[in-house]
Amino acid sequence: MTPAARVQAAIEILDRINAGAATEQALTGWARGARYAGSKDRAAVRDHVFTAIRGRRSLAALGGGDDGRAIMLGALRDAGIDAGTLFTGQPHAPATLTAAEAAAGRTPQGAEAMDLPDWLWPLFRDALGQEAAPAALALRDRAGVHLRVNTARIDRPGAIAALADEGITAIAHPAADTALTVTDGQRRIRQARAFDTGLVELQDAASQALSLAVPLSATARVLDYCAGGGGKTLALAARGLGRIVAHDAAPERMRDLPARAARAGQPVQIARTGELAGLAPFDTVLCDVPCSGSGSWRRAPDGKWALTPERLDALCAIQGEILSAAAPLVAPGGTLAYATCSVLRAENEDQVARFVGAGPGWSLTTSRTWPITGGPEGTDGFHLSILTRNT
Repeated sequence: MTPAARVQAAIEILDRINAGAATEQALTGWARGARYAGSKDRAAVRDHVFTAIRGRRSLAALGGGDDGRAIMLGALRDAGIDAGTLFTGQPHAPATLTAAEAAAGRTPQGAEAMDLPDWLWPLFRDALGQEAAPAALALRDRAGVHLRVNTARIDRPGAIAALADEGITAIAHPAADTALTVTDGQRRIRQARAFDTGLVELQDAASQALSLAVPLSATARVLDYCAGGGGKTLALAARGLGRIVAHDAAPERMRDLPARAARAGQPVQIARTGELAGLAPFDTVLCDVPCSGSGSWRRAPDGKWALTPERLDALCAIQGEILSAAAPLVAPGGTLAYATCSVLRAENEDQVARFVGAGPGWSLTTSRTWPITGGPEGTDGFHLSILTRNT
């Protein structure tokens, strides 16, 4: 495919998304009908689409409209590319720009320039202060690829060498002693022996740092209450401390966890909701709760545009319910670790304050937020509060 044909494909996919199709569904549908597209073509089109979704508001302003054609026009202008060199009207290329399209477009302003909904930008400023604008702009960029070294099997220099043997270049990431940034060969990771044999796992560096900050002891009984796919479960298990139990209200989310744990050589017990009371009490319970995902919208940019005030309120209610359900499972003197991949106060500080203020049984020990930072070594935004059960 020519560069112009890739842009046209992205336009068509964006129009499908605007019509209501899920992003992955739209990409898959296009790929199935584009047998001529090679792997590099598919990757380039995917990058176009995700760049457009991350920057949808500002690119629409620059392009003078909100359909796929205008957004891609805005993306080219944002990148300093003369759109006329690609909108040529040649076979498989976008139609030539009209005079109206050539004259359309304006500089985005306010929340539009931050690529956030109007109602959400004040919440970002309230939570992040002077870091709000850099964080919002970082969410427009593609996230770096980070790996967690399974230190139960290999050290970080050894993992770097093992990856290098397979043409994957990685360097140490400063956020965590287990973290690597992949600088070349990102698309080879899932086929690499180092990945297949559990030496490394894909995980954001700040998420790794959060997992390392959860208090554990050698004899701890540990519950990952909202385990999901099990990324933090495996990161906890790799520390070699305590006995790890994984649970999720939707057990199907954990369907790959046993195989991943076996690959990593980490014993993890899977528990259903009805089994937890019999396994309690736990010395540490991690609640990595469902949230807006505002700290990781680079990876799932649809969430930025799907979030509404009503949905945020509903998520906060769910988070409160999870805390109430998990709290009785913690042993006296034990730890409840509350985590989100959000930077919003409503889901973090305010949620924890409400829980602690509801009764005398809990105290806040520590609280930390990992900011959204840009670039390949940038990190997603996370929050962790460590609560101690007093009685």
